[in-house]
Amino acid sequence: MVHRFLRFGLISLIVLALILPLAITTANNPPFRQWLPAVFGPSATAQYQINAPFFSVTDVTRDRFDEMAIFWFGQVSRTSNYTDVRVGYNNDALYLYLAVFDRQLWYDTTPSTADLTAWDAATVLLDTSNGTQLGAASYRLVAQFRGPPEPDSRYQLSQRATGGSWAAADVPFTTIPGWRGDALNNDNDEDRGWAMTFRIPFTSLGLAGRPADGTQWRLGVIVHDRDNAAGTPIADQVWPPSLNPNQPRTWGGLRFSLPVYTPPPVSATQEFRLRHGLNGVTVADAGVGGQDSNMCNADGNFWDRWGNWSQPIDKADISVQNQADIADWPCFAKYYLTFPLNSLPAGRTVVSAKLILSQMGNAQPQAAKPSLIQAMVVGEDWNPNALTWNNAPLARENIGSGWVDVMFGPPDWNNLPKREIDVTRGVVQAYANGQPLRLALYSADGAYHSGKYFVTSRTGDWNAQNRPVLVVVLSKP
Repeated sequence: MVHRFLRFGLISLIVLALILPLAITTANNPPFRQWLPAVFGPSATAQYQINAPFFSVTDVTRDRFDEMAIFWFGQVSRTSNYTDVRVGYNNDALYLYLAVFDRQLWYDTTPSTADLTAWDAATVLLDTSNGTQLGAASYRLVAQFRGPPEPDSRYQLSQRATGGSWAAADVPFTTIPGWRGDALNNDNDEDRGWAMTFRIPFTSLGLAGRPADGTQWRLGVIVHDRDNAAGTPIADQVWPPSLNPNQPRTWGGLRFSLPVYTPPPVSATQEFRLRHGLNGVTVADAGVGGQDSNMCNADGNFWDRWGNWSQPIDKADISVQNQADIADWPCFAKYYLTFPLNSLPAGRTVVSAKLILSQMGNAQPQAAKPSLIQAMVVGEDWNPNALTWNNAPLARENIGSGWVDVMFGPPDWNNLPKREIDVTRGVVQAYANGQPLRLALYSADGAYHSGKYFVTSRTGDWNAQNRPVLVVVLSKP
């Protein structure tokens, strides 16, 4: 037994002696830092994370709606809901705006806190300690959809964890509902959806003011659905997908302020340009949602087929579009791209990276406004010829953005406007992990006619110079 113990101890020391210098070297080499958690323990970063921007304004959803960070979950069908979630904060409160695609709107005219989630409703889960178990820093806030926009505490519930379970607590917050449909009278007429704004004061969560930049919380969102008077059970839609409301370790991450990547000093740099068809690079891309006039037509059969429509293989342009009026969700559109990074030399430091898109137009230029196009990384491969709104991967993290101005007049193919989006954080992560850069582009636009049109990698060789380009700057050896 003693010999066995000594032999185990000696082996452990040898392994430690081999790993420790490598770990120290790796820790000083930014591209490889991300594998350290796999060696020394789990990372505190959630699998799905939203980086919330700070705005020095009085009302975030009123004053900076178009610039709030956005993520999404759920599906579009007759019996399931899809939800866009916008997130931002100011000095006083955290704001979440949920836009829910829902065919049938039902709310309780005589509400009770005991069954708020038996109707169309939303639940926000927060843990301000970034913990993995329910504790005093865990909060559950419920708001049932309702018709009148005036504050009504009967449609809200606040709870705080105690002893490992939820208990009623006085956590002041406000909600504002919105909806679009034929009539709000709890009937079987088809509607378009509803919205809910949550304003959660930091003082309600025991804080004196806004969290310091870089603070990490846990966040979960649940959308509850009711489609008839009987309340036939419908599964909740949740974010993130593995969410358990009683286990914060399964929730997503909420980071306060947008992270800024600062590369270490390098003596010299080298630029690499990745584009489909250039030097053997193959870029996969596809649009989902309202990507042609048929899918953005008011006469379309949206609930049965819109969410499962895939872009034609030969479609050479895409749209990125969103807006505040949920009635127009059949025009909402996202863009997915995957750039392989295996042509980049290994062992370098990423200095910067940007995605360059060629803009070929936009919806109704005379009424359009500039758009902040947001870039998110996704964690799964996807088939560009079978990608749909419903099967497209969820965003893992928002990593950059770029403004796209309004374009007037017909496209001059030899001189299309080039729009840049900073994707450095995404390239740093993908390059370190030996993975391709998988991106989803979307916006949090509020204005009508917000669609921006871009050339895709599917365009013909005659237009190759306008295909999306990923420009990566690396250190030289």
